[in-house]
Amino acid sequence: METRLDYGTVLPVGMEPIRALSKYARECGLEPSLLELVYLRASQINGCAYCVDMHTKDARTKGETEQRLYGVSVWRETPFFTERERAALAFTEAVTLISQDHVPDDVYGETRRHFSEEEMVKLVLVIVSINAWNRFAITFRNLPGTYQPDHFVARGEKAAATKGR
Repeated sequence: METRLDYGTVLPVGMEPIRALSKYARECGLEPSLLELVYLRASQINGCAYCVDMHTKDARTKGETEQRLYGVSVWRETPFFTERERAALAFTEAVTLISQDHVPDDVYGETRRHFSEEEMVKLVLVIVSINAWNRFAITFRNLPGTYQPDHFVARGEKAAATKGR
């Protein structure tokens, strides 16, 4: 597989709003471990190999266990996740696959039990941000395996954003 183009270099001004959304999502106050689970699950659903690679690496760097990472795609059948994380994963699936069944009342209700109204809005922003990045990475074929967890620190936020979050 070969990268088609570097969208951040081609249209940096156009990517600024998506980078800003991602920055807000990362800093919105939801648990960093929860964010990585959401990013990973949406990326799995969308088939974004680059983002799956990125978010498994980031999650490991932040202390996530291999067992939980391996279990994200089958989270319903594992005991590895809290009720709040389960609600977020179900909500992530519903929002990511919104054309299939919209967001069912039972999924919304369960998520609402574990998240405040403000956190619900933040969670949707997080899900929207990763879905946007998945679409760029898939369309332009970001190369899986090239991301390193110190990506942002080593190259700087602006340069790093050309290839992802």
